[in-house]
Amino acid sequence: MPDAPPEPHLFVVLGATGDLMQRKMLPALYRLSARGEFPAKSLILGAARHSLTDEAFQERAKASLLGEKVGTPAEVEQFCRERLRFQGLGQETPEDYRALSGRIQALEKSSGLPGNRIFYLALPLEAFGPTLTALGEAGLSRGPGFTRVVIEKPFGEDLRSAEALNALLHRHFEEKQVYRIDHYLGKETVQDLLVFRFANMFVESLWNRQGVDHVEITVAESLGVEGRAGYYETSGALRDMIQNHVTQILTLVAMEPPATRDEDAIRNEKVKVLRSAVRLTPADVVRGQYTAGKVGGQAVPGYREEPGVDPGSGTETFVALRVKIANWRWQGVPFFIRTGKRMPAKSSRVVVIFRAPPVSFFQSEEDYEVNPDRLTILIQPEEGFELAFEIKVPGRGIRVQTHHMKFHYADVFGELPDGYETLLLDVMLGDATLFVRADEVEESWSLYDPVLKAPPPVVFYPAGTMGPKEVTRLAEEWGHRWEQG
Repeated sequence: MPDAPPEPHLFVVLGATGDLMQRKMLPALYRLSARGEFPAKSLILGAARHSLTDEAFQERAKASLLGEKVGTPAEVEQFCRERLRFQGLGQETPEDYRALSGRIQALEKSSGLPGNRIFYLALPLEAFGPTLTALGEAGLSRGPGFTRVVIEKPFGEDLRSAEALNALLHRHFEEKQVYRIDHYLGKETVQDLLVFRFANMFVESLWNRQGVDHVEITVAESLGVEGRAGYYETSGALRDMIQNHVTQILTLVAMEPPATRDEDAIRNEKVKVLRSAVRLTPADVVRGQYTAGKVGGQAVPGYREEPGVDPGSGTETFVALRVKIANWRWQGVPFFIRTGKRMPAKSSRVVVIFRAPPVSFFQSEEDYEVNPDRLTILIQPEEGFELAFEIKVPGRGIRVQTHHMKFHYADVFGELPDGYETLLLDVMLGDATLFVRADEVEESWSLYDPVLKAPPPVVFYPAGTMGPKEVTRLAEEWGHRWEQG
């Protein structure tokens, strides 16, 4: 990461009256400002179809920030008054974007800003193309200083649409200006994977087909669709979670050591993982959908009974799959991946199961069962690492039990920055290491495209469980079992 602080700039949020701005971005920007990491002259310009004055926008933001309890009323009041401005976009015509351009130039002049601009598209997928085109045609893809554009996921809905969106994007912006954001990459444990792997020789020496038996990645959610049925019905778990969040974790776990800490050196290695992955077939995938059940002791409806969901919906709320990576490091090591809604608890983790040791030394001990060593990488809600290994129980004879050694970030460092804080600061600094490059997003869609074109039918699982029973087949056919559930 660059050592210099961010340069003063105008941070423009398109879709500034939406939920993402209120719940995630405003608190993150406020905390960055409170820590002195948001340059003193920088302003935040919200833009949306709504017709709001600066003062009305500031009042809305103040209510959101006070609800999040990020600061005192006086501190929040000062932040909103000094930092926030608003520009209505009407019907988003070319004239509306020319008016946006004029407002940007006027703010830069009155505030003494050097013409550095960040455009954050806090918008749904269908708005990306028209908004990028409008920005380009209004002359906002280039400025007196740097111009950067941040795009939320999902980036496309399949390989073909991702390629088309990249082509449209590159008509107006150069790739070096583009930051495709995935908030999972802002989590400390996800970032620390690189340090943990490559700075610890004992880890890296075992991190291959000779030391690892298999890898399990789980991203479990206890919530249902929570009022997002309109989006989820056209997305499903494969598009919503697997293609972006989970794939990012997969590439960081499996990548080779980069030659340098340069952002492109790291992203090149992530792309190589995806190019080495064997294309999936429907036999490698289980799609599930939750039915009525209990989560945390509370009865919840099935997916088809959720408001706004088609009663005959075939949308998956759960996906499990197995991935082979055909390269020197991982040949023969399966990666088992799953994500789902209405599972017992919110939990994101990677479990690396090492090969079991020879057992002849213990064969005469009736009570001993060989347990392979396991490294668990905790991503949420806790962040940290846990190592399970075998020890001898004191006393006569050889009795062995599993011991757990734990490191949790919160125990050592206290409260951690939110992922959005980390990533927004990286955008301001111009550090693209934790952002997804065009070729990476296309390779990711390419891996899953065969399943999207010929999806297996959904099978059902009760809410509050770890998914449908058919999931066991994915591991058992390759001589393995899931570590949890």
